[in-house]
Amino acid sequence: MIDKIDMTILSILQDSGRTSNADIARAVGMAPSAVLERMRKLERKGVIRGFEAVLRPKDVGFTLTAFTFVRADEGVGSTDIGKALAQVPGVLETHYTAGQDSYLLKVRARDTEHLQLILQQFGAIPGVRDTRTTVVLTTLKETRSLPLADDAQSPAKPDPQASTKDQTKE
Repeated sequence: MIDKIDMTILSILQDSGRTSNADIARAVGMAPSAVLERMRKLERKGVIRGFEAVLRPKDVGFTLTAFTFVRADEGVGSTDIGKALAQVPGVLETHYTAGQDSYLLKVRARDTEHLQLILQQFGAIPGVRDTRTTVVLTTLKETRSLPLADDAQSPAKPDPQASTKDQTKE
């Protein structure tokens, strides 16, 4: 069970994974040892999957982002082809999907020639029938942070009775 304190700890870590244990402890009003134990428990449960540096892709030579839909010939529920797709360097995300396509991949490449090489690797995987790729022109938002804010800070949910009240006034 994840309580409010755990959610606060997770929010702090999402914002900055380098926040010291002492700073987190001060923020939640607990002893550093108690916070450390909570963090270790969250790691053991798999809620915290790891810590990593987030790089700016352009600064390390990956100037192109693309999304590729892959249609595959495999049985329903089988993800063997998806696992093979996920191993191709440049694939950042692999999602098994419902609908006419089997997978949606997020890909980073250095340029269009590099993207072409990645797509050729997809085509070489047995069972990949075809691909459709969309190249990103500009990224407006990209994050891995989940919106952990409590309900008071979350966007308002529509009140079903409010729309009924509005309709009766017309």
